[in-house]
Amino acid sequence: MEGCLGWLNGEIGPLEELRVSADDRGFLFADGIYEVIRVYGSRPFLLQEHLLRLARSAEGIQLQLPFPLQRFAEITHEMIERAGLAEAEVYLQVTRGAAPRLLSFPLSPAPTVLLAVKPPRSLPAEERKRGVSLATVPDDRWRHCDLKSIALLPNVLAAEQAHRVGAHEALFVRDGLVAEGASSNFFLVRQGTLITPLADWRILPGVTRAIVLQLAREEGIPTEERDIPASELCLAEESFLTSTFREVLPVTRIDGSLVGDGLIGTISAALFTVYHEGIQRFLST
Repeated sequence: MEGCLGWLNGEIGPLEELRVSADDRGFLFADGIYEVIRVYGSRPFLLQEHLLRLARSAEGIQLQLPFPLQRFAEITHEMIERAGLAEAEVYLQVTRGAAPRLLSFPLSPAPTVLLAVKPPRSLPAEERKRGVSLATVPDDRWRHCDLKSIALLPNVLAAEQAHRVGAHEALFVRDGLVAEGASSNFFLVRQGTLITPLADWRILPGVTRAIVLQLAREEGIPTEERDIPASELCLAEESFLTSTFREVLPVTRIDGSLVGDGLIGTISAALFTVYHEGIQRFLST
């Protein structure tokens, strides 16, 4: 991607010029993990939380990280400084490395580490002003959605299905229960209570999700983490998504039906404001 700076196993250069082996297991088998970290004012947001989740994902796929988390943090800070972007996104990916094409693990794996600093993705101002729409899709992913794996083909297909019907995001439903978006966590509000699905194997425990829950509780907003039947979607008074680049994004339609009165709800709006006010508080040092 033009204009992005990358770090690949110690080599630094424009991202489009860096090269990964055709035998890399990430390319062949999607055998790897990743994180996306937002940068505000040249400082990575919630970096430690992202790195801890990276370590949990690595453990979940039996991948030995090539160096301590502190070294990942040092590389992240160094690359942000080199890129010279005050506002950015950091993409971090670790695969099991290049090896002969066998499904079993290589005897002496040499993980591939890629870190890229890119301009941040943005959303149209109109989407934040009016809210976005979701389309529900069957959740046919594996039983380790809590790991941030690069094996995202089901998410890709779900996102494309939502795009084809004009929705901003796909909302996974498994066994009649709401899970999460294709690349986001999901919240709804009923009777003044903020509700989000349990952070078990069915969803990725979002870093932004956790901070929003913390901020809501600090603001005195009742919260629940529980199963949400898909039948409850039509009863929501308001709803929103959270993710690194979406932050807190209101949802005003699901499967073509209005959420509440179809306007951005007061709790959604308040949490967006509180989230931005709290960014400096949580910025990594």
